[in-house]
Amino acid sequence: MTDTWIFPDWPAPARVHAAVSTCAGPGVSAPPFARFNLGLRSGEAVEVVESNRGVLRQALNLPSAPRWLHQVHGATVAELGPLPGTGEPQADAAVSRIPGTVLAILTADCLPVLFCADDGSAIGAAHAGWRGLAAGVLEATVEQMQLAPGRLQAWLGPCIGGPSYEVGEEVRSAFVGHSAEAAACFQATRPGHWRCDLAALARQRLAAAGIARVHGGGFDTFTDQRFYSYRRDGARSGRFASLIWLAGG
Repeated sequence: MTDTWIFPDWPAPARVHAAVSTCAGPGVSAPPFARFNLGLRSGEAVEVVESNRGVLRQALNLPSAPRWLHQVHGATVAELGPLPGTGEPQADAAVSRIPGTVLAILTADCLPVLFCADDGSAIGAAHAGWRGLAAGVLEATVEQMQLAPGRLQAWLGPCIGGPSYEVGEEVRSAFVGHSAEAAACFQATRPGHWRCDLAALARQRLAAAGIARVHGGGFDTFTDQRFYSYRRDGARSGRFASLIWLAGG
């Protein structure tokens, strides 16, 4: 881990590569954004964000341009190769079996989740805000990888931490209505409001989907200035990227 990049601490096969950008990256964003904003829909000039995306590809020596998604807080999963089509697929997760394909998730408090197969045959990446998580985006990603869950592992990237994330009844009901166990991931604060542990909810959902090996977690984008946080910064918040790709061969 560095101030510029985070490299997942998981026992992925050698051909699986992954990285997470931070606000301290080598880009050219200007105030009110931190230096390395990668989100086209964050309000920063398109040419600046595109420049940062080019810097990202160079700095990490990526095998191809990242396959960005038009994320809408849903549960659609795109199957992608390295060559972009027309525009960005409207999806909140992606999988690939093709070497050189760089999957990319943008976040600023939501939870990025990376997946890989033990034999390095497939990778996945998901954007799990509370709506997508409740809608089953993680389960849909596991299903789209078309492998036995016991052959998969996951890594939880930086998201807003439980102590920083107060939500209302709508959020709690969405999870507790699905599984009573989810109540353990909420702590009451004031009437009708709870602290919500997104990473713990993701671990529960992954376990129910058969993913026993879940790594990562322990971040809080709200309190950690290395990361963009929409709840902390509002319209001043850019987006950072979580990336995963398969080396050739």
